[in-house]
Amino acid sequence: MVMKTLILKVNPNRPALSKIRLAAKLLEEGKLVAFPTETVYGLGANAFDESAVKKIFEAKGRPLDNPIIVHIYSIEQLYELAKKVPKKALMLAKRFWPGPLTMILQKKACIPNAVTAGLDTIAIRMPSHKVARLLCKEAKLPIAAPSANLSGRPSPTNAKHVIEDFKGKIACIIDAGNANIGLESTVVDLTSKRATLLRPGGITAEQLSKVLAGLRVHAVARAKKKTSVAKSPGTKYRHYAPKARLILVEGTKEKAIEKAAKLAKHFAEKKKVALLILASKKRLQLKGVIVKQLYQKSSIAKHLFALLRELDAKNVDIIIVNAIDEKDLGLAIMNRLRRASSERVSA
Repeated sequence: MVMKTLILKVNPNRPALSKIRLAAKLLEEGKLVAFPTETVYGLGANAFDESAVKKIFEAKGRPLDNPIIVHIYSIEQLYELAKKVPKKALMLAKRFWPGPLTMILQKKACIPNAVTAGLDTIAIRMPSHKVARLLCKEAKLPIAAPSANLSGRPSPTNAKHVIEDFKGKIACIIDAGNANIGLESTVVDLTSKRATLLRPGGITAEQLSKVLAGLRVHAVARAKKKTSVAKSPGTKYRHYAPKARLILVEGTKEKAIEKAAKLAKHFAEKKKVALLILASKKRLQLKGVIVKQLYQKSSIAKHLFALLRELDAKNVDIIIVNAIDEKDLGLAIMNRLRRASSERVSA
């Protein structure tokens, strides 16, 4: 069923209150609203309305056992949603909220099972984007929102991506330009004695370790291990994937780039190939190959998903990309590349 999708263009720094209130009213009515955050765009519904939340799964084609992060405006809301708020949570909130950090806590009974995939835990974050914060405030309710993309596809970092996937399928899209970070939030599990990083993002493991002594980095954060029970989104299924076959070349940077170039040259004889070179100023030109380069890790994070979508739009058959080191933002970038890849090869 095709519906009319209202597209509200707003200034990210001075969003028109009338437009935000219109979107908030749609959420109150049980409808879906896509909105910008500092990480990626989210597809939101009233977190207390189970039927509304189920519409998210239907629209995205999202597996029902993949929990959804709940967005809040104030610390007071944290106590409304979580059964227990440990000292560690308050320490993290003081340091990183509002911002790209999600905390997993024990949930209260008021949270529908659809939000938490039937688990007794809930993932909560307080976004820093002015539009997201104002929407949460005006809606006067917590907003359940995964990334606003079809399940498995590269996450949306601007409204154009959301329109591509959801125009005619949801009630409203708030267009506030490009997301600043470009990768989904960091997710930390605080439900056991030792805090555990489940999904890396804009807040790095190094930053977290300065607040949380003994932070554990779970194997799923490196995307080298699958989990049967997903407390965090982005840890169980293939995610962020372009339509093209994505080959990730692992190994030290220079060797990985050399191997990636050889593969690109080989496949270009019969296929349309793109070579994505990361974190290197070494320029390569290969006949018959689309070569794209991103240098700084912050730039890679911000533009990676948009670039994957751009290459899909060019009907590329194969994308070959080199691995980078996992320090700081590198861990989050490698997490996304591993989960997006069709296959991985060693340099």
